[in-house]
Amino acid sequence: MNFVRCDQTPAWALLERHQKAGEWDIRAAFERDPQRFDRFSQSAVGVGVDFSKNPLNDETQTLLHTLAQQCGVADLRDAMFAGEPINTTEQRQVMHWLLRQPAASLGGALAQPLALVHETLDAMLAYAEQVRDDAQISDVVHIGIGGSDLGPQLVVGALHQPDITGKRFHFVSNVDGHELAAVLAGLQAKSTLFLIASKTFTTAETMMNAHSARDWFVRQGGTDTARHFAALTSNRKAAADFGINQCFGFWDWVGGRYSLWSAIGLPIAIALGETGFRQLLAGAHAMDRHFCSQPVQTNLPMRMGLLDVWMRNFQGHATRGIAPYHSGLRRLPAFLQQLEMESNGKSVDRQGHSLSHATAPVLWGEPGTNGQHAFFQMVHQGTTVVPMEFIVVRKATHDLSGHQRALLANAVAQAQALLVGQHDVGGHRHFSGNRPSTFVWLDALTPESLGALIAFYEHRVFVSGAVWGINSFDQFGVELGKTLALDLAKRWDSNDAQGLDGSTAGLLRLLK
Repeated sequence: MNFVRCDQTPAWALLERHQKAGEWDIRAAFERDPQRFDRFSQSAVGVGVDFSKNPLNDETQTLLHTLAQQCGVADLRDAMFAGEPINTTEQRQVMHWLLRQPAASLGGALAQPLALVHETLDAMLAYAEQVRDDAQISDVVHIGIGGSDLGPQLVVGALHQPDITGKRFHFVSNVDGHELAAVLAGLQAKSTLFLIASKTFTTAETMMNAHSARDWFVRQGGTDTARHFAALTSNRKAAADFGINQCFGFWDWVGGRYSLWSAIGLPIAIALGETGFRQLLAGAHAMDRHFCSQPVQTNLPMRMGLLDVWMRNFQGHATRGIAPYHSGLRRLPAFLQQLEMESNGKSVDRQGHSLSHATAPVLWGEPGTNGQHAFFQMVHQGTTVVPMEFIVVRKATHDLSGHQRALLANAVAQAQALLVGQHDVGGHRHFSGNRPSTFVWLDALTPESLGALIAFYEHRVFVSGAVWGINSFDQFGVELGKTLALDLAKRWDSNDAQGLDGSTAGLLRLLK
């Protein structure tokens, strides 16, 4: 596949000139154009986005659309959905989208992998229903890290209804024993199910936690490891050696941060049931169809991914704040951090050549009104302009009077305040305004809408990575520190500091 890197296209140079020549007062843009909200907002598959409070105009959009065409973004998208190995550094297909494809809906070379997907899905969902019906199991402990943790934790936190399942869910990822010990302190072996999530069954942090969980289980009088442990792994032999018979695997074309749709989603299936999990998949598939079928002008992930390029490379914003105004989405900032920063935090292109342009921004955030009483001071009055992204759900998931109105009013008001600002000659109460934000909304928080929202973010990240000319589907940056940690662990007892830099050797002595 031959694709042109963004900074080598005619459109890139035109965008640079456009940015330098433009007047980017967003407030003035609204005054000139009463229809700006309608033209710079869109809904697709239940996900709505208002990006009118960003510094762009019709010419910006046209140039960005041309940039996408010159970079071959749609061609790379089509290659991904055709099953071509677009993860070029590892020579792998990128087919997380296949995990939510309806059964028997594809022919040719993709028919067999799709059949295997549904074979595994059906088995996993049948097991999930067994667990849901098992009154003895009151607690489910999911042990994983990274993509094997963040996706399931996000979805279960957003959609699980404890009064229906009668079960509590716990997520353990940190190798810090404090986290696992705190979870185990409130459990009983006879009523706990452990899910060990590791594709290779060798992930260092996950396996240390898994062995400690099994040791605790045995000390508490547990005897039936096969009943109280299940593995989400492709390494059945290693799981069997551990004492686990119940395994659900997945494939090397599923990246960790895209894996919640696979067997890694077993805690989601237990929390939501078969119907709910299939609805989650259906919502994501609907967004897949939108992404594949719509032209760039009406393609929501395309428009947002291109906006991200405009804000990063031409407006110069190195960060983006995430503020979900729904407690159920409290893990969304962490999930998006991994999705975007692990995918697009690269400094070389697909050929390994150094980039001359910036890539992924720093993502960070907290749930809605909590953030208002923490970092919003800097967002409104700080010297660094932080584009904010507000995520709301229109319909409440509770019946408490007045709360939803106050919550939504706060979200809209914060976006308004960033735009309009406030003049104060004394300075201390001066808000400069003209600070950009994007507003994302769902009508209701359901499995379908959350599935569509997550797929929207996946494809949005794909688009910006495709423009930048990078491989968004490897993550070699996570490896070096882990490799060095293994070496230091071996040195811990031997006091061998040979070959270490002075600081590392000093810290090793100090921390022992």
